[in-house]
Amino acid sequence: MEQKHQDDSGKKTVLYDKAQFRQTNNQTTVEQIFAKVRPVTTKMTSNYDDVIILEDDDDENIIETEISVNALNKIIKSDTNGSKRFKDDKSDEEPNETKAIQELTDSTNEDSNYGKKAKVSNKTSKKMKLDVDTKSTWNDLEDKYDFASADLEMAATASRLPFEKITLEEAQFFQDLIDEENKNHIKNYKLFLYIRNKILQMWVDNPKVQLVIEDVLNKIDAPLAKNENILILRIFKYLERYNYINFGVFKRITPLTSMPLAKVIVIGAGIAGLTAARQLREFGFRVILYEARDRIGGRIATFRKGQYVADMGAMVVTGLGGNPLSILSKQISLDLVKVKQKCPLYDTNGRMIQKDRDEIIEKEFNKLLEATSYLTHNLDFDCKIDNKPIALGDALELLIKLQEKFVKKKQIEHYAKLLNEQDKFKQMSDRLFEIKNEIKVLSHKLEALESQKIKGDCVHEFEILCAKRELKLKCQKFNDVTVCLEEMQKKMTIAEENQPCGVYLNIADRQVLDWHFANLEFANATPLSKLSLKHWDQDDEFEFTGPHMTVRNGYSCLPIALSEGLDIRLSSAAKCIKYTQSGVEVEVESTKPCAALNIQTVKNEVEQADAVLVTIPLGCLKEKIPSLFEPALPKWKSDAIDRLGFGNLNKIILCFDKIFWDPHLNLFGQVPLMTKSRGESFLFWNLYKAPVLLSLVAGESASLMENVSDDIVISRCIAVLRAIFGNNQVPQPREAVVTRWKSDPWSRGSYSFVSVDSSGSDYDILAEAITPKNCAVPRVFFAGEHTTRNYPATVHGALLSGLRESTKISNAFIGGLSCP
Repeated sequence: MEQKHQDDSGKKTVLYDKAQFRQTNNQTTVEQIFAKVRPVTTKMTSNYDDVIILEDDDDENIIETEISVNALNKIIKSDTNGSKRFKDDKSDEEPNETKAIQELTDSTNEDSNYGKKAKVSNKTSKKMKLDVDTKSTWNDLEDKYDFASADLEMAATASRLPFEKITLEEAQFFQDLIDEENKNHIKNYKLFLYIRNKILQMWVDNPKVQLVIEDVLNKIDAPLAKNENILILRIFKYLERYNYINFGVFKRITPLTSMPLAKVIVIGAGIAGLTAARQLREFGFRVILYEARDRIGGRIATFRKGQYVADMGAMVVTGLGGNPLSILSKQISLDLVKVKQKCPLYDTNGRMIQKDRDEIIEKEFNKLLEATSYLTHNLDFDCKIDNKPIALGDALELLIKLQEKFVKKKQIEHYAKLLNEQDKFKQMSDRLFEIKNEIKVLSHKLEALESQKIKGDCVHEFEILCAKRELKLKCQKFNDVTVCLEEMQKKMTIAEENQPCGVYLNIADRQVLDWHFANLEFANATPLSKLSLKHWDQDDEFEFTGPHMTVRNGYSCLPIALSEGLDIRLSSAAKCIKYTQSGVEVEVESTKPCAALNIQTVKNEVEQADAVLVTIPLGCLKEKIPSLFEPALPKWKSDAIDRLGFGNLNKIILCFDKIFWDPHLNLFGQVPLMTKSRGESFLFWNLYKAPVLLSLVAGESASLMENVSDDIVISRCIAVLRAIFGNNQVPQPREAVVTRWKSDPWSRGSYSFVSVDSSGSDYDILAEAITPKNCAVPRVFFAGEHTTRNYPATVHGALLSGLRESTKISNAFIGGLSCP
């Protein structure tokens, strides 16, 4: 099977094509649903949020804009604090200016502008004639510069920016360039894109060294550097402030400022906290980073012992196309290796599942997911029963029951039709018997007439001829009925040989389907019974392109590199965060155990700063929210924390002396014996150079195993391997590690998911900063994978959220970029 594998970054197994569905009657039957939906081939393409497009009309020599700057000024309000509008799932009444915006996503100044194209219909926009001089100047520019360079396009795509379009975020800061009243706005539009993409190319080509404006002016086209140096500087400053360039681990050319602009406390040394702290330092802030654990990295943790290496947390890079980790992989030593997708499955007796059978069940799995999507997005299905939201798992089981009912209905119809044919056959057989008797009577009659033949008696001869004719007709009738019976017999034989299956899924089929369900639970780090039916896959369209990769030398290389030079204080947990108009005060308690008494030290530390960035996992926020903040967080924030789900995924790491599995496979799995335990050791990963297997435990099993001893967990995992490879082939492991992320007090789980009461909007709410009353700037900021709507449950999502917050904090305390 070509497995659509998922990693702990949380991407979904299947994508549905929303455009293929059409609104139909709410009484549509499940068989009609299944007839309408179909598995789609996932084709990952670059999508961009909030773009402004200028289109040339060669026939009329006119230029149209899909959004005017005048309308843009009304839509976009300058926000030096970096805040953004919520994107609510329910349509609200919009002002007249914003009613024109169709499908406008909210990623304008969050992680990127990587999303849906904004289709804007501006009633006030007008067509403008392009004068001959402007057109001539534009043609000269096209001759001078290669605007369509493949390198420029690759650089823009790698930075999650549209190659030939300006985003709304960019339009906010460069509105003077594209103002319709500016007769050169078309030229400026293209010129901006060329300069922006050129600077991005310089950074992408060499991200190990700081890109400074002097290098840009020296490397860019000389006439452009001379005539447009102010524009180049503006674009450079924008790209730097919004972290499209000069982020990660690179060699600085210019020294850091000796006088810090402001002081920021970062809570949590995971990827979000490390990235934000590093970038804030680059912007001239003094940063102190507190981490409750005695190590950095958060949910990135690598087991290392001798030759053995294995990631206990995040382990897969889900595509490099547009992924900021592609830049960091050039800056530090990340040994990225492609994950081979082939994944054979075995039953509980060690027999390999036939490939064609596995593919059939996988298609049915995809069809079930398509049906749930069709119900919610096209039939306006009320996702509630008894006023309680329906989970994805509930909907899937309901569809399975409906399919079983449909199969039974078809079976009953088949047998009813067969019985009807048998009744007709019996009636026809009886008729044949009657005809046979009639033929005997006619035969006797004819014999009697012929025996009494009187020569010259015309009447008698006429009677004989009539008897012969009647006998002939009866024989013909007999032959016709015989042929008809033979045809009916053939039809009944075919019907009996091709009886419909009495069940939708037999036991073996259900076990394979449960394996795919377990894989989906792995992708979302939660049982399907807790996933939102409507919003569980709301981030699918933002998935990066390219194959999934694994970090063969261990993912912890990344946080170690990012931590270099930072003021990090380990074993220090935030106990209370006080925020006021004048700043923040963080009370920190030590988590170091006292060696003699085996208790935690009670000495607390209080640190003051201008702002605090909270990057602790959502699971910890849920647990600590009543006492962590003073004053308490606003209700809209705390409610979002309660609604959004935080799941659990565990791993069993087994280190052996030698390899006994197929070394050419990265993945193999075993189908579960029972639905309830489908997530226990259902998938094994072979990723590292040393003989190490990594087993996943997902769904309900992930939480159950946390209450079981390591010995039992490991022995059950070994039993699965011995069922596949044989008792004599699988030795006891030399080393073994069992994770328990839910029990970890500094994570309380693995990664976020959209629960039944939640939606994608809650990610936006969690990303919002807190501004004290009567205060001009926010004081409490939030980052982490649970604060990025487009890239939740991923390492790159956490990284992008850290970059986002560094921009927001800089805008708040340094000031936003000026807009002439």
